[in-house]
Amino acid sequence: MTLTASAKPVSPRPSAAHRTWRTLSPYAYIAPFFALFAAFGLFPLIYTAFVSLYRVELQTPGEMEWRGFGNYTALFGDEIFWTALGNTFTIGVLSTVPQLVMALGLAHLLNYRLRGRTFLRTAMLLPYATSVAAATLVFAQLFGRDFGLINYVLGLVGFDPVDWQAGTVSSQIAVSTIVIWRWTGYNALIYLAGMQSIPSELYEAAEMDGASRWRQFIHVTLPGLRPTILFTVVVSTIGATQLFGEPLLFEGSISGGISHQYQTLGLYMYEQGWGFFHLGRAAAIAWVMFLLILVLVGVNALIAHRRSRKEAGR
Repeated sequence: MTLTASAKPVSPRPSAAHRTWRTLSPYAYIAPFFALFAAFGLFPLIYTAFVSLYRVELQTPGEMEWRGFGNYTALFGDEIFWTALGNTFTIGVLSTVPQLVMALGLAHLLNYRLRGRTFLRTAMLLPYATSVAAATLVFAQLFGRDFGLINYVLGLVGFDPVDWQAGTVSSQIAVSTIVIWRWTGYNALIYLAGMQSIPSELYEAAEMDGASRWRQFIHVTLPGLRPTILFTVVVSTIGATQLFGEPLLFEGSISGGISHQYQTLGLYMYEQGWGFFHLGRAAAIAWVMFLLILVLVGVNALIAHRRSRKEAGR
């Protein structure tokens, strides 16, 4: 009696519909993201560019008069626009540079084994979790001219009271202080996460070579944090360009003070669109802000790329 090997069952060939589904299913999974992005990201961007070429008033949005680049030429000829642009740059520098430096120092301290470091890390996020309105209103009281705590402390050490809302430099410092208070802890935790990803062997090798903690920070921590620092600089630059809530609520004026001394581009856009009802010009300002962000991010990326190439060539 001979035994014959049983033949392996042949799997049925998948149908055309099944093959089509296997090909298209990955795209179906990511389609909701692209649909939402097209509806709430791409379409508003394109429509804003379209509106910026017309004269459109808020009271009559259906009546559109072609202007071409007239909104842009009128914008660049407006002195208040250049004032708002300069204020945006100044407040951005005053808030971003101290904020990132302080965040880097706090993250370096929290990276050590301190008592209660979990509580300290949680407390770092409390300013970020506070609403813009609540934080700005509190700081507006602190920077009050007559009864503010800041002027009271200055008076104790012999300084005259400062009208923080009326002066150009003083108002920009006050607004920058609010931004620094809200975002320093957030950036500190980002830096802390980057520090904890640096291999401990590098610190051990530096310590064996006799490097102090300061030299370890300069030669080990900072090079390891370069991608994280670039990320925080880019995000902070975008946030500074779009700054709106803090200067708006600092005095409650969309003009950014009597002489527009702390009016940012965001406030200027709001003033044109919802204060003067010029939606076409507001759309032009929005596109100028968008292009400005692209330029600033591109410059940051170019500087970081050139520095990386120089260090790689050493």
